[in-house]
Amino acid sequence: MPAFSALWQALDEHYRNTVSIHMRDQFAADPQRFDRMHETLHGLLFDYSKNRVDETALTLLCRLAEAAGLPQQMAAMRCGEKINTSENRAVLHTALRLPENAEAVYVDGENIVPKVHHELKRALAFARSILDGSHTGVSGKRITDFVHIGIGGSDLGPKVCTQALKNYQQQVRVHFVGNSDDAEMTNKLVGLNPETTVFSIASKSFGTPETLLNAQAAREWYRSAGLPEAGIGRHFCAISSNTEAARRFGIEAERVFAMFDWVGGRYSVWSAIGLPVMVALGEAHFRALLQGAHAMDEHFFHTGFRHNIPVLMALLHVWYNNFYQADGHTVVPYSHNLRRFPSWLNQLDMESCGKSRTIDGSEAELKTGGIMFGEEGVNCQHAYFQLLHQGTRLIPCDFIVPMTTPHNIGRQHRFTVANAFAQAEALMKGKTYEEALAELAHLPEAKRLALAPHKVFPGNRPSNSLLIDSLNPFNLGMLLAAYEHRTFAEGVIWGINPFDQWGVEYGKVLAKAIEPELDNGTPEHDSSTNGLITFYRQCQQAV
Repeated sequence: MPAFSALWQALDEHYRNTVSIHMRDQFAADPQRFDRMHETLHGLLFDYSKNRVDETALTLLCRLAEAAGLPQQMAAMRCGEKINTSENRAVLHTALRLPENAEAVYVDGENIVPKVHHELKRALAFARSILDGSHTGVSGKRITDFVHIGIGGSDLGPKVCTQALKNYQQQVRVHFVGNSDDAEMTNKLVGLNPETTVFSIASKSFGTPETLLNAQAAREWYRSAGLPEAGIGRHFCAISSNTEAARRFGIEAERVFAMFDWVGGRYSVWSAIGLPVMVALGEAHFRALLQGAHAMDEHFFHTGFRHNIPVLMALLHVWYNNFYQADGHTVVPYSHNLRRFPSWLNQLDMESCGKSRTIDGSEAELKTGGIMFGEEGVNCQHAYFQLLHQGTRLIPCDFIVPMTTPHNIGRQHRFTVANAFAQAEALMKGKTYEEALAELAHLPEAKRLALAPHKVFPGNRPSNSLLIDSLNPFNLGMLLAAYEHRTFAEGVIWGINPFDQWGVEYGKVLAKAIEPELDNGTPEHDSSTNGLITFYRQCQQAV
């Protein structure tokens, strides 16, 4: 067990003493439960009263975070210590959101704040030149489409922001290509004009295989249109640390925007990786996104754990993951524009916390990570919510709900909000056998008795509600940063490094060996992999 095993045992004992208590009884006994178990920050309300906790559990969980060293790790992260120990790197995505006049943050003796703002201004200036028409294509025509090529965090972060803030988008259309399957690039290029399209290539090394394959396809598309090779640089830019490799591709240094080795891909939308967001929204709205994230940073770093929104989110996740043995967690945005949010969070949480080794390399004694999934409401209520309500698994939920809409089409938004609130209430309250019988009073007795068990809901299913007054850049920045800090905090409690991803790298290495074998040679793998390679060759020969 970890060094704070006494607290862990106290929590386990408290879990055993309270596991049979129903939340509906807690609400009945305490009319002020919501008042004591919600927090507000600017346009955000975080309600965690529908959780299977009491003040004792919350106190013990906060003490657990302190005993795990979370305050020290928060301070170390903030000041640039190399807390990504396996890669010997600082972790400073929070520095990307700092105002220009912020106190210095040092990495290897260098104050990085001026560098952050230098790169931010360069990227914003390029985005502005596309939006105002001063940057044109090789034939002098105004740019109408911007295609961002990346993968993982270089794709999901910008994609979720651009989609979520669709109502704030400017006149240039922004597209994303993240998959190496040629269908995505092919479909994306349909209807685009090479003379009026700019591609951004996001790869720290400028060697990410999936990204480079798509970048090369885009370059061939440009060439096939008969446009001059000398003008290719006007149609491509890069977000990379490898300026030389970008130059060899045809992109001059002035259109290569820096990536920093102290920012991981899944935490990078605040950097030049956010260039497509800058093009989609314009400078003012991108800066508002940064300001929202910084507001959450300030709250995270300066608020006591008992009222700290990201810390409370992390502690509740640990509570269910490790004591209730809840393997899953679902996040449901009741907003069509936020439909990509669960995909972003899926990567953030599971790539960060899907670890079986602690920071010192020993086997983790605690169950880490969790299965993070989600889909937009109301639609998903007609899909996996059946399992949430009446299944045998306990799956906590996060409901993310904007309180206003710019569209105001009939009752639709009010109906959507009502469903979000109702689902949280239904998960908490459930429905007893007696209530089900009463509900069926109009039926004959035999049918009532037969049907009633099927209409029983156990309830006592936990959820958080994160309400925002509107889906705007500032509030989106707060939401994204809250989940970033939640992920970091739970990683500290589990004793793992949430900033590396060696499991991802291993598959890439094996793929490099297999790809040439798909054409020729004798594959030397297990019989299954050899059989798959053989079947691929047969299908290719039949085409």
